[in-house]
Amino acid sequence: MDLETRDLYPGLLEQITLERFTRVDRSVQSLFKKTLTRMSDGFPFIITGDIPAMWLRDSTWQVKPLLRSKHPKVVDLLLDLSRSQMKLFLKDPYANAFNPEPNGACWHKDFPDQSPWVFERKFELDSWASILYLARKISEQYGRTDHFDGDFRLGLEVMIELAKKEQNHDRDSYIFERVGSPPHDSLSHLGRGAPVGVTGMVYSAFRPSDDACTYGYLIPSNLFFMNELKKLRCEGFGTQAAQLAFEIEEGVRKFGIIDGKFAYEVDGLGNSLFIDDANVPSLLSLPYLEVLSSENFEYQRTRTLVLSERNPYFFHGALAMGVGSQHTPKNFVWPIAIAMAALTSNDPKEQLNALELLESTDAGTGQMHESFHVDDSSKFTRNWFSWADMTYVDLILESINYSFN
Repeated sequence: MDLETRDLYPGLLEQITLERFTRVDRSVQSLFKKTLTRMSDGFPFIITGDIPAMWLRDSTWQVKPLLRSKHPKVVDLLLDLSRSQMKLFLKDPYANAFNPEPNGACWHKDFPDQSPWVFERKFELDSWASILYLARKISEQYGRTDHFDGDFRLGLEVMIELAKKEQNHDRDSYIFERVGSPPHDSLSHLGRGAPVGVTGMVYSAFRPSDDACTYGYLIPSNLFFMNELKKLRCEGFGTQAAQLAFEIEEGVRKFGIIDGKFAYEVDGLGNSLFIDDANVPSLLSLPYLEVLSSENFEYQRTRTLVLSERNPYFFHGALAMGVGSQHTPKNFVWPIAIAMAALTSNDPKEQLNALELLESTDAGTGQMHESFHVDDSSKFTRNWFSWADMTYVDLILESINYSFN
């Protein structure tokens, strides 16, 4: 898309340093010119970066900073991307990543009858919530509802019906086993996942890191999905959405809060796991997702533990400290998580400190990576990760409270 960053964010250059504006410009133009393509029907398709596929979740966070612009080209792009997300969801509601055309490309051929549209078929509840989040934010920011079209309404019907089914995972036939891969790339128990009780929450096979859940009720994803169902304003779905949200919320209250803090995963049978992962939704990101206030008691207690050695994926070194992931090596922290800690902090100084840290640990590349080593930022994963770039942009905009109003 041909759109100058100065026109996207009028007045931004006057509010930040030239160096930071240059970084914002690089990230935004990379999004427009390198990640954004079109499907055969003309609708937008946004690859995640150095992997030529579109993740439903990633694409939402890649464009989130664009919601601070009122440029007509951006509004049209966001409306069409929301339509693209639901169109792809309808190709296979259990898939997390898609191709721009039915070319059969895939991360791994996990199913003999896998749709040629599907790049990966990992069932991640946050993919569904991310579709609803973007659609809602567009409506709130611009007063537009024309993306709530026939495909969107059909997608909602399918999503709500499947969510009800996944409240009792025993009624579902979803299986995921990846032959010859690490254990976290497959569900346990012959691909069915560990047993779960019926709680009112919705089952999720995989985390937003694309790693398998240990226990099937992923609390951040359930809270994210619950919140979007509560705020759904698509005519004809209010009652169903509200009831499902109520059941999820009751399940979280009964099973997902333990000793005054949120668990990361539970099974409804007495087992729970306390960790947090860099990927969003995370426990750390709950205020960012508008699920709750950063002042919430359970959140504050959870946050303290997430940002400590109680979280096995919290790492501390000479250069940085922050949250990493099972998805990346030990002692590698994620720029997304560093930004998220700042975006959910009540201390404005933390945002400025996080920006300086991110800028000084990019290994001289001028862009964010997936993760880097806490003692040596020249050791990093993924040369180009658009989600991380755009989360940095989001932090810049939030740090100055940039608004198009």
